[in-house]
Amino acid sequence: MMTCTTASVECGETVAATAAVARTWLFVEQPGPWGAKALTGSRLEHAVGRELERLAEGTGVRVGLIRRPGRHADLHRPTRHRVYAAHTAPGADWIRTAETGDPAELTALDFAALGAGAHGGFGSAYDGPPLALVCTNGTRDRCCAVLGRPLAQELAASGGSEVWETTHLGGHRFAPTMLVLPYGYTYGRVDSHLAKGVLEAARDGRMVLDGCRGRSTWERPGQAAELVVRALTGEDRAGAVAVTRTEGAAPSWTVRVGHLDGREWEVAVAQAASLPPRPESCGAALGTPARMEITRFTEVAWARGADEGRH
Repeated sequence: MMTCTTASVECGETVAATAAVARTWLFVEQPGPWGAKALTGSRLEHAVGRELERLAEGTGVRVGLIRRPGRHADLHRPTRHRVYAAHTAPGADWIRTAETGDPAELTALDFAALGAGAHGGFGSAYDGPPLALVCTNGTRDRCCAVLGRPLAQELAASGGSEVWETTHLGGHRFAPTMLVLPYGYTYGRVDSHLAKGVLEAARDGRMVLDGCRGRSTWERPGQAAELVVRALTGEDRAGAVAVTRTEGAAPSWTVRVGHLDGREWEVAVAQAASLPPRPESCGAALGTPARMEITRFTEVAWARGADEGRH
């Protein structure tokens, strides 16, 4: 049987503008087996996982489980759980980290504030290398385990980054998928060479356009608009470009993208169906997942002095 990743590649499906949406990520260490819905299907207490899901709904926070790479991960039963909270908005990104003996303590967090970018003094500032989260949840989709786990192990062995396996980043058919924090850029069809390049760039505050699914800070139209601006300008500094306004509703939007130097662009984005039909995950029925298309791109403002020499 053809896997969902093979079908996606053969259909020529782009990875751009397919990132899961989250202004803030909350990751909780929970080794052991993960179910398809890991928060309520793991060794994490079911009631705690269910409450974290409820609290995060509609706040801009996305909750996931993490574990250290390695085939032995299911044997780990820590008395302390590492927790990361990461906000991804350009110019206001941060990572906070803590340890807890009881993940139920996390239900006391103000999820609305976290989603808005206020950590409220949670934990302490994380000052290590970029966090690399690789989706490896084979119970949800086998491609994530078969392709993701070797990548996570190789990245962990190579050093230079803080690497974790995680439960779900969306887009099984783009496996291996990787999220880089604090910036929130997600990557698809990642091999070790690309992953190492992405993490090296992240250490310098930059992003890599190749394989980028988008910045989780933005909804999918915003992801598409940001990526096209970066492609056309060559700007790779993570904090230099931001979506400042999105108007419209499916299937068409107008997105305003701004640069730190004052330049602005207006990008028209349309939603279309990806054809021919393909499975969005292994074993699923054929579908036509939505894709974002750029239909218009206009520079509407530019930095002072940038117009010199245009005439």
